[in-house]
Amino acid sequence: MGERKWYMVATYTGQENKVKERLDMRIQKMNMGHKIFNTLVPTEAVMETKGGKRTVTQRKVFPGYVLVEMEFDEESWYVVRHTPGVTGFVGGSKPTPLSDQEVKKILEKIKTEKPRPKYDFEIGETVRIISGPLTDFYGTVMETNPDHQKLKVLVTIFERETPVELSFDQVEKY
Repeated sequence: MGERKWYMVATYTGQENKVKERLDMRIQKMNMGHKIFNTLVPTEAVMETKGGKRTVTQRKVFPGYVLVEMEFDEESWYVVRHTPGVTGFVGGSKPTPLSDQEVKKILEKIKTEKPRPKYDFEIGETVRIISGPLTDFYGTVMETNPDHQKLKVLVTIFERETPVELSFDQVEKY
């Protein structure tokens, strides 16, 4: 009897959920539940602001991949590998299981309750303002407030550096 491990299975990008459904059906039809235990498309909640309204959407953590928990042998490999939409295992002909630390990290990331902002800005990073009265100005991020999706950006206006508070959707990374 093999060891129960998690593997990353490559799929066509955008087909992850369909592949998961097909794989779950094949596991059931082929009575492989004793060797293939779990399939997962890791997603996380992401908060974004569009048109002044905040929405929470689900974003795939690993686009183009499905995680499969299984005992790896010829039979389980065949079922997964020949599922429509699966392009292969990470590791090629000798698939490498994820380490316990990697699995723990992934599972913790997808279980976080609070949606994280869609954008990640860092202090000192240069951004371009894409909306508002300062459109097409460039500035340096001084401060970030992910909870309110706001930034303080140092913008040069009339040859003077001026701190300006902007929302995440008013700037883009340069």
